[in-house]
Amino acid sequence: MNIMEAVDLDVISGQDSPIHNLEGRTKLIFALIIIFYCVYSTQLLGPVILEIFLLIMIYLANLSYKTCFKRIFLLLPFAGFIIVFQPFVHTGNIIWQGPWSWLHITDFGLNWAIILSVRLIVCLTAIVLLSSTSPMQEIVQSLRKLGMPRDIAMILSIMVRFLFIFIDELESIRISQKSRNFNIHSKVTSYKWRVKQVGYTIGMMFIKAYEKGETAYFSMMARCYSDESELYKTNDTPGKSEYGLIASLIIIIAVIQLALIFIPNAFGFLSVVLYTG
Repeated sequence: MNIMEAVDLDVISGQDSPIHNLEGRTKLIFALIIIFYCVYSTQLLGPVILEIFLLIMIYLANLSYKTCFKRIFLLLPFAGFIIVFQPFVHTGNIIWQGPWSWLHITDFGLNWAIILSVRLIVCLTAIVLLSSTSPMQEIVQSLRKLGMPRDIAMILSIMVRFLFIFIDELESIRISQKSRNFNIHSKVTSYKWRVKQVGYTIGMMFIKAYEKGETAYFSMMARCYSDESELYKTNDTPGKSEYGLIASLIIIIAVIQLALIFIPNAFGFLSVVLYTG
């Protein structure tokens, strides 16, 4: 992923839409409810309906489906790598046998892989929606308002600010290297020399990070920063839109669970319990 996409994401998260304008804590709680529900869901109906709900939210936020799906697919391999092996490592009825006795797919393993995949996609969609509609600093402020310890919130806040400084410094170094026709994939220069230049770049970033850290520290001291300092908080309070969003989500989840209890046969495979543990 290009390092400038982090900057683009912060620009996108600062746009104006009904979803962007919601109070930060509401969006954070909304995403957490969906993630917790999906983690404990053993049937596909709930996660599938919530995914549709999230796609509607993305549309209301005026976000590009292409960009959102791209970010989801970029995050998929981190957990998807584990899911790939699930059909082969669980016990159960063998539905496919490979050339070796130990290479086979079981029904339980396949069902577990399916429910894991759906959970992962829904959770990633919720995270992408949250990050695309909430600036990083707003997320940190929301966590602090929800009770995160002050020291941890302060560290996260400084980290967020330093992230963009780091990106600017790295981008200036890359521009300098390009102006000197440096290309890490070039076959004109030796591989050893190119690796050495990359090492110099990494070392330079450490030095610049140390210098920026000292500058930031002295700036904070000049502004009377101490261990009793608090993050700046906006006085936003949840309104009807925020309460309506959370209420709608809870109602949808409640209706899904009631439907699975009283009319489970109406949804076919979506209502089958794929995992019991």
